[in-house]
Amino acid sequence: MLYYFFAHILENVPGAGLFNYLSFRSVMSFLTALIFSLIAGKKIIGYLRRLQIGETVRDLGLEGQKSKEGTPTMGGIIIILATLIPVLLFNDLSNIYIQVLLFTLLWMGFIGFGDDYIKVIKKEKEGLAGKFKILGQVVLGIVVATVMLSNDNVTIRTKKVNPDVTQTNVSQHFNAPEKTLKTTIPMVKNNEFDYADVMRIISPSWEKFAWIFFILVVIFIITAVSNAANLTDGIDGLAAGTSAIIVLALALLAWVSGNIIISNYLNIMFIPKIGELSVFISAFTGALVGFLWFNAFPAQVFMGDTGSLTIGAIIAVVAIFIRKELLIPVLAGIFVMENASVVMQRFWFKYTKSRYGEGRRIFLMSPIHHHFQKLGWHENKIVIRFWIVGIILAAISIVSLKIR
Repeated sequence: MLYYFFAHILENVPGAGLFNYLSFRSVMSFLTALIFSLIAGKKIIGYLRRLQIGETVRDLGLEGQKSKEGTPTMGGIIIILATLIPVLLFNDLSNIYIQVLLFTLLWMGFIGFGDDYIKVIKKEKEGLAGKFKILGQVVLGIVVATVMLSNDNVTIRTKKVNPDVTQTNVSQHFNAPEKTLKTTIPMVKNNEFDYADVMRIISPSWEKFAWIFFILVVIFIITAVSNAANLTDGIDGLAAGTSAIIVLALALLAWVSGNIIISNYLNIMFIPKIGELSVFISAFTGALVGFLWFNAFPAQVFMGDTGSLTIGAIIAVVAIFIRKELLIPVLAGIFVMENASVVMQRFWFKYTKSRYGEGRRIFLMSPIHHHFQKLGWHENKIVIRFWIVGIILAAISIVSLKIR
């Protein structure tokens, strides 16, 4: 709203030109989200406590576990509101990418809230049935993929093979905007990959079905990352901190992908209008950092599925939009590790039970952060070390723009 007024209606007011700069709006968006989450967060936590919306903790035999009993949950509401307000104020709401991200924020927040409501208010331990969560993620995947396939504003511009270096207009170094299913493979020379190529390998006549394959890939990525974020939310500050690191890296990747001069320098595909995502992601980062103020050990509030499912979905959708979804195993390596530990544990337990008559385990407990708790590591040590690993992975992801 402020962007619209100052950039289009009150453009002659002194200082209004600042709203034309992504850097200014990104900083303001971050600060607004941070300040809102710090101020409103305390009030929301107090409200949740008065309503006795507290976490019911299962006895897993972990040190300090019972002390968390009754801690307010559904704290993801803080993250959603703290993101929503600065986005409405500082983002260009006519941008299709922002519109889809707003839908993602509210849609997944609604699904997560429903799960928390059933668990906490209705006292049903299982929460929302898994099939309904998956259905919600599938719907989101279809929406995101359909927008990318059909909306005329979703285009990319690839670098010309032999651009005329005498051209001073950087735009002339890129091909015309095109609608395509191309993405990028990290750390590989000539790193553009077209999903249609997969169908051509099967049969040239199958190329027309590439859109089906693309939709399935988008659904898989959103479902996998959203659920992985949910698994990571197991100890104080882990999910919020690692997510803040991931989305901050995504903000930088979105900004360089939407800047034609830097795209030209880095020799990467230029994505028109994608730079606007940096404002949204800055708000999301500010909301996560503000929430972390209350979620750090010992946590005053848990994000619940309201927060974790939303966080994972936002990360997945942003990565898909900036054509960096194949970088997720590196950038979101903590999420991947948490998810993989659960899959490996369950598979090995079932396999050994059928083969030897008794189930055996790879880890003392999964997800893997509980394994380290069982080893005697304090929560703070686990969280900080996971953050350090997350920072290293984020640095590798950013450097991958230049490493080929």
